[in-house]
Amino acid sequence: MEYAVLGWPPDGSSLRLDYRRFAYAGKFVGDAGTAVAREADVDLPPLDDDRPFEGDWDREVVAAASFSPDRTDPATLRIRYVTVRHDRRGERIGPRLVATVVEGARDRGYDRLGIAVNNPFAYEALHRAGFIWTGRETGLAELVLERPAEAPAETDSATYQSGLDAFRERDLGEPEASFLADRAGSAPPTPTGLDG
Repeated sequence: MEYAVLGWPPDGSSLRLDYRRFAYAGKFVGDAGTAVAREADVDLPPLDDDRPFEGDWDREVVAAASFSPDRTDPATLRIRYVTVRHDRRGERIGPRLVATVVEGARDRGYDRLGIAVNNPFAYEALHRAGFIWTGRETGLAELVLERPAEAPAETDSATYQSGLDAFRERDLGEPEASFLADRAGSAPPTPTGLDG
């Protein structure tokens, strides 16, 4: 698997994704930054190619992330969307892709990163990428998670479980309900980087 940032805001880079295979497929356009995970063993142009994305270039993309500076805090980078192709979910590709964004953000001088998540699977994945719940929710009932750019955030079971409890209070069906039940009383997942 190959992980790379295709462009940073405000220059950004647009990415066309198949809406049948990716959630948020139409959100990867405009001046936001974009990062991808794609199959490394295919004969396609390299990720640093300057040409626009067209034809088969994005055929082997298995995950994408979109990000931009926080509107109220220029030292914070907000990850706006992360999507993993439906058939590749559960392989920890999302946390590794986010780790790529974190490394690039740190190199560009950002102090913090944040993201808002709307489901317990994303909550778990972002904990694996070193984010923790801040105790805040957006007006769209998303949980706000953050981490320092330099190192994964320190967390504990109580904070981790309180975020899961926020999801448990919602009327969720399967497989979310089983996922939450399986994690009752568990410790938070250990943050992993690109290798984990």
